[in-house]
Amino acid sequence: MKTPLFSILCFVAASVLGAAGQFLYKSGAERAGSSWTGYFNARLLVGVAAYIGVMVLFIAAFKRGGALSVLYPVYASTFIWAALIGWAAYGEVIRPVNVAGMALLVAGMYLMGVKPS
Repeated sequence: MKTPLFSILCFVAASVLGAAGQFLYKSGAERAGSSWTGYFNARLLVGVAAYIGVMVLFIAAFKRGGALSVLYPVYASTFIWAALIGWAAYGEVIRPVNVAGMALLVAGMYLMGVKPS
């Protein structure tokens, strides 16, 4: 089964949105305070909306078709986007070993999409 480009792009968008959701959860949790009502701050609620968006993108991709062995490795790029957001928002250090891990993720995504002839 050939995976449509539309489905792959939906998963790429979902990975970016998922990483943004993780950032919103982290930054929202930092603002939550000690009361349970703090869990209803705007950042946390937008983070939840981001994950709902991820699920909508998954459904849109699956409706068009595609192999799970191709699509889910694309979603693994969420880890790369999250690291980049952490670097931009919090100044988190991305070391050469982290870059090597990112390169391995990309190589793995490519290799999972290769179909033997």
